[in-house]
Amino acid sequence: MARAIVLLSGGLDSATTLYHAKAAGHDVRALVFDYGQRHRREVAAARAVARAANVPFEVVNIGLPWKGSALLDHAIKVPSAGVRAGTIPPTYVPARNIIFLSFAASFAEAVGATVIFIGANAIDYSGYPDCRPNFFKAFQKALDLGLKAGAGRRRVRIMTPLVDLTKADIVRLGQRLGVPFAATWSCYNGERRPCGTCDSCRLRAKGFADAGVEDPVVKRSGKTRA
Repeated sequence: MARAIVLLSGGLDSATTLYHAKAAGHDVRALVFDYGQRHRREVAAARAVARAANVPFEVVNIGLPWKGSALLDHAIKVPSAGVRAGTIPPTYVPARNIIFLSFAASFAEAVGATVIFIGANAIDYSGYPDCRPNFFKAFQKALDLGLKAGAGRRRVRIMTPLVDLTKADIVRLGQRLGVPFAATWSCYNGERRPCGTCDSCRLRAKGFADAGVEDPVVKRSGKTRA
């Protein structure tokens, strides 16, 4: 059984990736980041999902004092009118996946894991450049060259099982795998209920609607879909 590190944010995609990795027979450890994001709801959700999956997890605290994102700086407004195609929205966190994957690679080498799973998606997503397949291919080359495992011809592989799926496909997959959707959190705003208007809420709502599945988080909150 191969040991695997799963990057777990507490959202729909990362939770589905966690359950996918478990279903594939991996010995899974989750890695959660508290990086000064706009709210702590997603960290709490990640803990809840990991516990529901009976997976050990580590929470890593990272300070990004330079901010540069609406998810790090309350002075920058989270867009509520959708994101224009071909643009990178202010919710992009500079080099976030580079940072997260670097930590995951270090964790993997330390515990003998040979796989890193990340729930990135390049179909129904907000246009972040570090969610594209060519980025992950390039970062894989960096790991092959820069890790002790790579130098010893024992690769640490980056796996992106959701990268070419629509949000509806992800919802259907998660449903088949038994993902506890009610425990997940996708909204960029950390209020008691999901806002329903940020891009993450919109994409999540589209996925559940297209899949013909009711979102238990929306049902519980009483919010209408965006």
